[in-house]
Amino acid sequence: MNKKKLQIAQLDNKLKGFRAAIQIPHPDIGWLKTVRISLGMSLQQVADKLAITKQSVQEIETREKEGSITLNNLKETANALDMQLVYGLVPKDGTIEDLIERKAKELALRIVSRTSNTMKLEDQENSKQRLQKAIEERTAIIKNEMPKSLWD
Repeated sequence: MNKKKLQIAQLDNKLKGFRAAIQIPHPDIGWLKTVRISLGMSLQQVADKLAITKQSVQEIETREKEGSITLNNLKETANALDMQLVYGLVPKDGTIEDLIERKAKELALRIVSRTSNTMKLEDQENSKQRLQKAIEERTAIIKNEMPKSLWD
């Protein structure tokens, strides 16, 4: 197994634990406020732990709910709630390998389609089966080489 494939496999393994988190809906009022209320903590208690005003805690909760909070601010507030911030990036495709496969197929399709259109103009059109085989072969090459253009 080459170095790049090993890195991808290791990353996929690390991200496994986060996949279940995708299924958990975000509370309408945000995680910070939900946790604070569930723990029975007042705004003032959180404010005291952060050495800020309770209005500032409200602003933090609002920014978290709206998605405009910084990670550092979120981490500090979670710590004040005796919680730990855990975050990760999870591929929409399920795994890194699935993401690479999809992107490689898309790139292969673009490459093969350009060639196919040129051949069609020259009245040398390939069969659908030949085009599919060419796409599969090009996908394998792209996955193996992992060119930067894969992410364009």
